[in-house]
Amino acid sequence: MPCLFVAIALAVPRLLLAYLWFFTHWFEGLFDTLMWPILGLVFAPTTLLWWTVVQRAYGGEWGTLQIVGMVIAVLIDLSPGKKSKKKD
Repeated sequence: MPCLFVAIALAVPRLLLAYLWFFTHWFEGLFDTLMWPILGLVFAPTTLLWWTVVQRAYGGEWGTLQIVGMVIAVLIDLSPGKKSKKKD
């Protein structure tokens, strides 16, 4: 059961990005090349989502709230890859 929760947690940001890409105009005009959204989808989907929110909702203005949100998004993206060390 815990593996199911991990799989869902890893899939949700990617599914949301795919939905936004195919069914909305959320990403229009934000990227010059297709490389950045694809890299974001694979490696840092939560960070990509927050970056697009800042670009769309806040007009690209980076204040304290936006930076704190970005730090949290990066930590969320990095947390599943972190492995704990077992002491024997």
